[in-house]
Amino acid sequence: MKNIFLLFAFISIVSCQKNTEKEQSNSKDSDPYQPKEYVKVTHPEWSKNATIYQLNTRQFSEEGTFKAAQTQLPRIKELGVDIIWLMPINPIGKKNRKGTLGSPYSVKDYYGINPEFGTFQDLKNFVNEAHKLGMYVILDWVANHTAWDNELVEKHPEWYAKDYKGDFRPTPWWDWSDIIDLDYNKSGVRKYMTEALKYWVKEVDIDGYRCDVAGFVPLDFWNNVRKELDAIKPIFMLGEWESRDLHAKAFDMTYAWDWNEKLHNICMGKADVNQLYIYYSWNERFFPKNSIRMTFVSNHDKNSWEGTMYEQFGEGLEAAIALSVVGDGMPLIYNGQEAGNTKRLEFFEKDPIQWKEHEIGNLYKKLFALLKSNTALWHAKWGATMIKIPNNHETEVLSFVRQNEKDKVFAVFNFSKNQKEITFKESLFEGDYTDFNSSEKVNLNQNTKLTLAPWSYKVFVK
Repeated sequence: MKNIFLLFAFISIVSCQKNTEKEQSNSKDSDPYQPKEYVKVTHPEWSKNATIYQLNTRQFSEEGTFKAAQTQLPRIKELGVDIIWLMPINPIGKKNRKGTLGSPYSVKDYYGINPEFGTFQDLKNFVNEAHKLGMYVILDWVANHTAWDNELVEKHPEWYAKDYKGDFRPTPWWDWSDIIDLDYNKSGVRKYMTEALKYWVKEVDIDGYRCDVAGFVPLDFWNNVRKELDAIKPIFMLGEWESRDLHAKAFDMTYAWDWNEKLHNICMGKADVNQLYIYYSWNERFFPKNSIRMTFVSNHDKNSWEGTMYEQFGEGLEAAIALSVVGDGMPLIYNGQEAGNTKRLEFFEKDPIQWKEHEIGNLYKKLFALLKSNTALWHAKWGATMIKIPNNHETEVLSFVRQNEKDKVFAVFNFSKNQKEITFKESLFEGDYTDFNSSEKVNLNQNTKLTLAPWSYKVFVK
C-alpha cells in the first residue's frame, strides 16, 4: 500500500507540474502584450546562405532533356548555386495549346513527365546527381489551373471554376487561353493536389516547390500542404507572389517583384533611388524578419515577355546584379544569364541557349562566394539588417551597411549616368575593409571621399 501511495503521490506531483507549465504557456500565449513569432515555418538549415538557379529544361540544351541538363550540374555547382528550380516537368496540354510546343504551365497530368524532357528515371537521376553535388532541387508547381485536356476535366468537371454561363474558364482578365481554373472551394481538389505534391517528394526525393501564382490559391490550402510535406522531409517552398501572409505557415520565400520593377525604372531613367528606399522600408517593416525575399534581374517571365537583362537594366546591369546579392534577399540567376544571353528565349518553341564563358558568369560566381562566406549577407534570421548610410547624393547613390558580431559589408551604388564624388554622414561605415573588386585593403573614415563612375558600385568587406 505504501508503494502504491507513493506512486500516486508521484503521479499527482508530475501532473501538477505539467498543468502548471501548460497554464504558464497558455498564459503567455493569451497575453496580448507578449510578442509572438509571426513566421511558424522552419527554414531548412541549408537555405541560410543559399542561391537559386532557374532551369528552363526546354531551352537549357540543344537536346532539351534532363539528361543533357544533368551533364552541366558540376558547372552550376561551381557557379555557387545551391537550389535548382526546374520549370514544370509535367506533360503539356494539346487542346488550345499556344505555339508548337505549348506552355509548361498548362499541365495535362500532375503525375506524369513531359516526354519532351525524358523519363521518370531521367528526372530521378538528375535529382540524385544534384544531391551528390550538395545541391537541392525544387519543382515548379501549377496548382491554380490545368490544361483543357487534363484528365480531371472528364473525371471531375465539378472541380473547376465556371464563368457566368456555366462554362470552364481561364484565369479572369489574363490572356491564359490555354488553361482553365480549378475551384478550391471543393475539398476534392485540395486533397488531390496535396497528394500529387507529396508524390514527387516521396518518389523522386525533390526538396520542395516553386508555386506558380501562389496568391491565386487559398492560403489555408498552402498552410496545410506545408505541414503535410514537412512530415515527409524538411522542404523549401518558394511562392510566386508578394505577401507577408504566405510566410507565416507556408512559404520560406516569396518574390521581390517590386524590387525588380523599382530598380528597372531607376536604371531606365524613369525614377531615382528614393524608389529603393520605399522598397527596403516595406521589406524591413512589413515583412517579418525571419522571411526570405527572392531578388532577381531576370526570370522566364521577364526574359520572354519584357526583355533580356540588358534591355531591362542597361548600363546599370552589373550594379543591379551586385545589389541582388549583397542587399537583403536570396539572389536568383535565370539560366543563360551566366553566358551573357542577349536574346529573349521563345516560350512556346525550341530556342536553346548559346553557352559560352562570360564576365556576367564570373561576376555571379564571385558574388555568390562572398554571400556564402560573409554571415552578414545570409538570409532570414541568419542575416543582418540593411542600415542606410546617409550620403551627399541620396537620390542617386544608395549606401548601406550590413553587420553582425562576426562580419560586415559596406556597399555604395551610383545609380546615375553621372560620375559622383561621394561623402558620408554618421560613423557606422568607418573601419578597415577589403575592396571586393580590387582586393585592396582600405581604411574608411569621416574624411573618406569615394569617386564612382556612372552605374558603378563599391562593396567593402570586413
